[in-house]
Amino acid sequence: MIAAGRLRQRIAIERPPTDQDDVGQPLGPWAPVATVWADIRHVSGIETVKSGADTSIVRASIRIRTRGDLDAGMRAVHGAAIYDIKALLPSPAAGYIDLVCESVS
Repeated sequence: MIAAGRLRQRIAIERPPTDQDDVGQPLGPWAPVATVWADIRHVSGIETVKSGADTSIVRASIRIRTRGDLDAGMRAVHGAAIYDIKALLPSPAAGYIDLVCESVS
């Protein structure tokens, strides 16, 4: 089991809106799924130039207790930071799941 003391940050997990406009862009707000305790670890960060603008990409691993209602495409919000969930790495025997995330600013 994961030690409770390691889960120090409170995050909100959200699902993308299901409605779309005529060109396929999402309409409406992100829907809350859960608010959970987490351990956020920044794995790497890079700066690039896209379309003439500086862009910063931060890769993070967010560890939370095991849940069955998550999938890639959702997002995790911690304060002003928004992390797009790219993949889920479950470890059911250990009682946790790692969310592989990216934050682009």
